Amino acid sequence: MTPRPAYPPAQNFRHFVSQSLDPRATDEQNTLVRVISLKRLREFWSRHPDAVAPLRQWYKLALHARWGSLQELRNDLPQADGVTNGLGGTLTVFNIGGNKYRLIVRIRYDHQLINIRDVLTHANYDRGKWKD
Repeated sequence: MTPRPAYPPAQNFRHFVSQSLDPRATDEQNTLVRVISLKRLREFWSRHPDAVAPLRQWYKLALHARWGSLQELRNDLPQADGVTNGLGGTLTVFNIGGNKYRLIVRIRYDHQLINIRDVLTHANYDRGKWKD
């Protein structure tokens, strides 16, 4: 497992991002993960304001992660679970806000891409309609 870079100080964030996205940079420097889409998180936390902080925390961690597998992901977030949806695809479920909410994503480890599928209350998650 490749060590993840430390979070940059807030005052150096623009420099960090521009350096990370520099096409002349080495592969090791290009570590930002693409998360699609922050809009779903914003829509959810507009209805559940207590979810703002834990979802932002997850988002920041995910942007700088270099997970190559579910096992590596669990080194950072041991509560993450791999589940199979109704179509046979594998999704990852995160407990958010002290297990009050569930974040369901599809992760392409080979492309460092995270697709946010849904954010649900624990009760809605238990109903299981998200698997369809």
